[in-house]
Order: sequence, then structure tokens, then C-alpha cells
Amino acid sequence: MTSAVEVRNVRCQLGEREILKGVDLAIAPGELVTLVGPSGCGKSTMLRVIAGLEEPSLGTVLIDGVDVTTAPPEKRHVGLVFQSNALFGHLRVEKNIAFGLRQLPKKERRDRVDEMLDLVKLGGLAHRYPHELSGGEQQRVALARALVQEPDILLLDEPLSNLDAKLRVKVREDIRDLQRRLGITTVIVTHDQDEALSISDRIAVMNDGRIEQFSTPQELYDRPATEYVANFI
Repeated sequence: MTSAVEVRNVRCQLGEREILKGVDLAIAPGELVTLVGPSGCGKSTMLRVIAGLEEPSLGTVLIDGVDVTTAPPEKRHVGLVFQSNALFGHLRVEKNIAFGLRQLPKKERRDRVDEMLDLVKLGGLAHRYPHELSGGEQQRVALARALVQEPDILLLDEPLSNLDAKLRVKVREDIRDLQRRLGITTVIVTHDQDEALSISDRIAVMNDGRIEQFSTPQELYDRPATEYVANFI
């Protein structure tokens, strides 16, 4: 079976520093994978390479078996959600979600937005502005805006780090539930071990630009491959 996302021997140089040092990763269709590790380990760079926001200095990136190493983000069919959620403050919720659908007829655009609002349970908040929403609601709008494009891959960079602890648990459960219902291949960057262990099909533990272990949460916990993984998990 073709991997939904495959990264082969990817290296990434930023200035004098090598951020990724020969990373291999294969993610199955419909799988939720988290990239975990301390700050500076290369996990966000890895996500940016998959998204097409960063071009590797060496190696190959494939999506559904197609080489997209040099393809721009808009040619990769990926949805992106960032830590800051990056909503447009001057646009209502419905307009934020519809922002990337301007090429569609008005009725189809309206139907797609309504479908997304129902999906993320924000049906009654379509006419509010971002500043009138809670942090969790804002993050769900950002999710809806990414999903309305019907991407093949969903990429989330520290999506919960700006939320308080109680809300973080609720939103991560929402994300996992949504991902399972849609069956969408999802990659999440986080530094939170609990978060990774609770929602992932598999976890890639990163350290100094390399993947130390890529396993299920249970395998990581029961059989860490290195002392670093044991200490981190």
C-alpha cells in the first residue's frame, strides 16, 4: 500500500546549521501521527518540509506516491493549522472559513461553509468575529478553514499550545474525533508527551534533527529504543 506521506533521507540546512539530518518517515493513509521532541529538535521544520514551506537540501518528499519535493504548498493538497491559528480579525467566522473558496459558485461555497461549521460544532457562531470567540472556538475555526479545502493531508503545528490545560484536553479530543470521522491523514507537531500519547496512532520522537523512534504509544512506553526516548516519554 502506498504511504499517504513518505519522507526519504531528508536533510534541511538553515544557514550554517543542519536542522534535519537524514530523516525517514512513512505515514499510512488515515493515520494520525505526532512529531514530538524538545524545542529545536527539528519537528516544526519537518512539518514545513511536508507542507512545502521549506525545501530540503537533500532527500525526497512523496504524497500518495507522487514526488512533491519541489512542489509549492498549493500543489500538495495539504491543509495547515498553525499555533497562532492566524484568523483574519476583520472577517466573520463564515468569511474566514470561506476565504480559500473564492473560485467556487456562491451556493456551493455557502454549502461547504455550513457543512464545516456543523462538523466543528460552531453552527451558531457563523456571524461572530474571531475576538468574540474563545481560544478553543478560534482553533476550531482554523481547523474548519483548513478542512473546507478538502485536503488529502492535515498538518497542525502546536495547535493547542496557546490554550489553557483544561481546554487543551477538550480540543485535542475534538481533533481526534474529527480526524477519525473524516479518515484524514494527519500530522501534528507537539512538545507535550501526554497529548501525543493520548491521540496518536504512532509517534515519532525527534532529537537533534533525527527520529529516535517511530512507534505506537504503547510500544514507546513499554519498549523505548534508546535512553533518550525512555527519559522523554
